[in-house]
Amino acid sequence: MKDLVIQKEMNERAVLVGLITPQQPESKALEYLDELAFLADTAGAETVKVFTQKVDWPNPRTFVGKGKLEEIRAYVEENEIGMVIFDDDLSTKQVSNIERELGVKILDRTTLILDIFAKRAQTATAKTQVELAQYQYLLPRLTRMWTHLERQRGGIGMRGPGETQIETDRRIILDRISRLKKELESIDKQKNIQRKNRGKLTRVALVGYTNAGKSTLMNVLSKSEVFAENKLFATLDTTVRKVIIDNLPFLLTDTVGFIRKLPTHLVDSFKSTLDEVRDADILLHVVDISHPNFEEQIQVVNKTLQEVCGAAEKPMIMVFNKIDAFTFTPKDENDLTPRTRENISLKELEETWMSKLNGKCVFISAKKQINIDELKQMIYTDAKEIHLARFPYNDFLYQNYEFDEEE
Repeated sequence: MKDLVIQKEMNERAVLVGLITPQQPESKALEYLDELAFLADTAGAETVKVFTQKVDWPNPRTFVGKGKLEEIRAYVEENEIGMVIFDDDLSTKQVSNIERELGVKILDRTTLILDIFAKRAQTATAKTQVELAQYQYLLPRLTRMWTHLERQRGGIGMRGPGETQIETDRRIILDRISRLKKELESIDKQKNIQRKNRGKLTRVALVGYTNAGKSTLMNVLSKSEVFAENKLFATLDTTVRKVIIDNLPFLLTDTVGFIRKLPTHLVDSFKSTLDEVRDADILLHVVDISHPNFEEQIQVVNKTLQEVCGAAEKPMIMVFNKIDAFTFTPKDENDLTPRTRENISLKELEETWMSKLNGKCVFISAKKQINIDELKQMIYTDAKEIHLARFPYNDFLYQNYEFDEEE
């Protein structure tokens, strides 16, 4: 297998490439490229320049046009660039053609995300999930460049008559995918048993866009030390903690963050993580209110919850996080241009979303621990209703003492 995990030196220099199309206007393309730069930084690369091109559709041979490719090549050669990262998936043919023209490493968005996941995976479960996603991504992209995949001992049944090298490679990949899927099936069974052993306690799951602050909030609510960092996909492994608010016990789960253009292979592989969301009684949808396009991030998460988890209709509390980082520029009263996120105050947003969600939202700062008590009260109100429906009131205290503090 060609190792999809990119072996990088510190601060490897990279340039980014994106397209402006009728379906993706310039403002949207630049926003996606900003996110791609954050992904590159998370992976350990330094973005030194961004290239865009306005076209009707991607060039089937080189993604960008011939003139733009020559412009990129000149910049790469003059500035000692180590790799070029494209914001959309590339075909095997496109990667091969672009590599031939530029002479450096070529990545697309999915390859970059897979690299980050491989780097972040800590437990055997996460590592198996990422490895499966890597092989599933690799399979349709097999070419003769993968000939080192064959490590055969020879013998009867090892190769069919007339079988080509690429067919051998494909068979090797399919065998490994089958083995990894069996391993994940075994892991899923163990996870299901663990979930059943937790009893009928109310389950609250943190969901949201990557880097919205879920792990930081997890630490605040559970008084634990889940790894949190200002990077995309800082944590991949599902973490479950028992939390008690005013003598009411419930289980709090931190899950992997969502992102636009999330590779379907990763979604399929992280089934056990998504099962935690499916089994949750209450969702805490954590939103980075300081992000200029937080509303689109909300839509991405809700769409993913609906399509992948079937959990969009679950009881949900919107948690607008990072109010300490929120900034805006007041709009001049003579300015007749439409209102934008940049000139709407936090108070106006609070009133707007409170009205939209009938008060089922709260504005906090997990980092500064602002309005955390208000959030706890909202969780307590919803969790208590579910808890009392499951347990006779006389058993309430026994449930508090019989459950271990951590899973």
